[in-house]
Amino acid sequence: MLKIAKERLNDLYAKINESMGLFIPIKKAGEVDYHIWGEGKEVSLETLKTVKSPKNMFFPQSENMMKFKTEGKNIEIIDVRGEKRPFVLFGVKPCDYKAIEVLDKVFLAEPVDTYYQSRREATTIVTLACSKPEESCFCKVFDIDATAAYGDVTTWLDGENLYWQANTEKGEALTALVKELLEDSDDAAVKAQQEATKAIIDKLPYSNLDLSKFKPENLNELFNAQEWTEMSEACLGCGTCTFVCPTCQCFDIRDFKTNEGVIRYRCWDSCMYSDFTLMAHGNSRTTQMQRFRQRFMHKLVYYPSQNDGLYSCVGCGRCVNKCPQKLNIVKVIKTLGGKNND
Repeated sequence: MLKIAKERLNDLYAKINESMGLFIPIKKAGEVDYHIWGEGKEVSLETLKTVKSPKNMFFPQSENMMKFKTEGKNIEIIDVRGEKRPFVLFGVKPCDYKAIEVLDKVFLAEPVDTYYQSRREATTIVTLACSKPEESCFCKVFDIDATAAYGDVTTWLDGENLYWQANTEKGEALTALVKELLEDSDDAAVKAQQEATKAIIDKLPYSNLDLSKFKPENLNELFNAQEWTEMSEACLGCGTCTFVCPTCQCFDIRDFKTNEGVIRYRCWDSCMYSDFTLMAHGNSRTTQMQRFRQRFMHKLVYYPSQNDGLYSCVGCGRCVNKCPQKLNIVKVIKTLGGKNND
């Protein structure tokens, strides 16, 4: 294991930035999100949850897919994709890293989404283990160890040092790039932090939610549960939960006419919107209850049934913090999951 003193982290960022782009949690206008690093920017590794998850680095909120130029009956298709410069995504929490694995199963399955793929291949992910989880966290429910080694490089941060461990070939290459700034260290401080963090996690209010009922064999019972109507009555259909969620992958594709031709782009969409998947004949989910049910059935039943039990939720707690009506996935699990969630 290696380490670097906290007061030298800016040197580490600068060294990485010499060779590749560096995206890291940066505070702007009172909010912390992933931005490109630069001298003088306020890095905030201590922030537990960025406003948006790092999925935006691979699956942007909006992106151009191609352009068209027409001349008479001739149509020219212009590929707008360029070669992706390698970049480092620094400070990814274990829950957000697990969310990227969920997205990989969607976008890297056949047919592969080449827009997503090119960004994933260009990225070296440096994760940062948690040391101060919040009451809204429940990653443990989904078998995620907030203190463990994930990503190409895993780091741990305490009051004095950032500890560094390479896990993959990409991680080893990045380590070689910054080796002159790192020094050898034992793992005593990391182990102590891990034990302390796990003790906190065990005491969090949502750490022991029971998912045993959310199985494929209970699909019909869960789908037809009367509780969906009551739970969804206060839902505003605002889509906040989907936009802060690190695993949501719904998008819309549209064409936009400009003076120079037509641009085809895609942007995030939400299953909570009344016009989501709207077709000429109408919409297959016509009520907010049906849309509300779809969101949580997908995360807790549909997705895991098709992906070897992997849930499409990582317990990051962003929806717990952001839903204006407190209609988050924790409430669904507690309501439909049985007596063990009382």
